[in-house]
Amino acid sequence: MIPERWLNGAILLGMLAVPLWAWADGAPFTITLATKVAILALAGVGLNIALGLGGLVSLGHAVFFGLGGYAMGILASHAQSFVPLAETPFLIEGTKSMPVIWLVAVVVSALAALMIGLLCLRTSGVYFIMITLAFGQMFYYFAISWPRYGGEDGLSIYVRNSFPGLNTLDPIQFFGICFAALAAALWLHGRLIASPFGLALNAARQSPARVETIGLSPFRLRLTAFVISGAITGLAGALFADLNRFVSPTMFSWQLSGEIIIFIILGGIGRLYGPVVGAALFVTLEHVLGGFSEFWQVYLGALLLAVVLVARGGLIGLVAGRERPHE
Repeated sequence: MIPERWLNGAILLGMLAVPLWAWADGAPFTITLATKVAILALAGVGLNIALGLGGLVSLGHAVFFGLGGYAMGILASHAQSFVPLAETPFLIEGTKSMPVIWLVAVVVSALAALMIGLLCLRTSGVYFIMITLAFGQMFYYFAISWPRYGGEDGLSIYVRNSFPGLNTLDPIQFFGICFAALAAALWLHGRLIASPFGLALNAARQSPARVETIGLSPFRLRLTAFVISGAITGLAGALFADLNRFVSPTMFSWQLSGEIIIFIILGGIGRLYGPVVGAALFVTLEHVLGGFSEFWQVYLGALLLAVVLVARGGLIGLVAGRERPHE
């Protein structure tokens, strides 16, 4: 077995090597695919904090992804349309600054996660799954019925937002931004795993009653993890909207929530770099097999079934061993 720390380092180097090779070879589309992997992996890291550490299976995490995307779309659309502040809904000022947009996306997603978590976390098991799914559908249909921001047709942003000192229209520079955000989220997740909070959350996942007996609240631990998870996923949504320069109600769809869960299962639930491996594999299959058949998800389903039956620790667990480092 390969030590997981070495494997994680190789994965990170691979994430950097592919776009750098594509940049040297003059292949901007490959850089864009690598950027998509980094963003989707970032969303997976967000959910993995709630799922891997807290055992919270959420089918509504696309809510936070969509909120981050619409935070970008709304702010950027106001900036590009030059609509006076007094004429905008909720008196929202437009901006094209990525740091400001990220801050808004993270705050809005974290507040939404707090409100949703306060309700959903009073349940568990299949009830928790169905309530998060219900919230996802509520936001999805609200976005469809919001014509001010495109409704069912979505909202286009004509120019990518700006970051101080960088040309965000250059694919390799925008990839660098997304990769830095992913690396920061992975660092945060790693710190959480080793922190007293992470250990208590992991204990609450395995035995809530024992955690309560030592004076800790499993509900508060899970709620905190859910809020952190939602904030990171919201940041991923803002970056994804900037990558495509387009937002639509599909960013709230339950299918997207399911895809994020698939990333984690493929790579390994609770594995630090599991979402990175899962997202890379998903995007690669979509690109390669999608060129042969529009039903490429059949092959993805077969792979997912094989991972669940044969590699219970995901692909990382298959190589590095089943036992997770924090257990």
